[in-house]
Amino acid sequence: MRLLFLSVWFVVMAAEQPIPYSHKKHVAMGLECKGCHTMPGKGEAATFPAESTCMQCHEAVKKESAAIQKLTAYAKKKEPVPWVRVYKLPEYVWFSHKAHTAKTECARCHGDVGAREVLVKEKPIDMNSCMNCHDEHKASNECNFCHNPA
Repeated sequence: MRLLFLSVWFVVMAAEQPIPYSHKKHVAMGLECKGCHTMPGKGEAATFPAESTCMQCHEAVKKESAAIQKLTAYAKKKEPVPWVRVYKLPEYVWFSHKAHTAKTECARCHGDVGAREVLVKEKPIDMNSCMNCHDEHKASNECNFCHNPA
């Protein structure tokens, strides 16, 4: 873990990732959230990028970098990079990325990821935050709208 100062008042701990990754650098090159974080099937869950997606550029770009060599090793073994999740909802909560990205931007829940060298949880994803957003967007706040039945 390492300390990050996002502002004078906001200090968070960043999880140590297996490979350093800068959303800021990649967004500056024109990449978009949905280009790397696909939503297969019905589009309910966003994925981590496939190593083959990263390698489309990194077969030639920064291939001498130790981090890219590590990425290349995962890709060659056809193993996913064991990224440490930053945002995770409890199992009893049903959440559809497809439904939410149709109505709001990714930054609403994930913060200004495109400005970050290191991703940290900077936006709350607790029930109150979700319910406030639902109120704002006139979405249901009935229990079974988001909570899986027992």
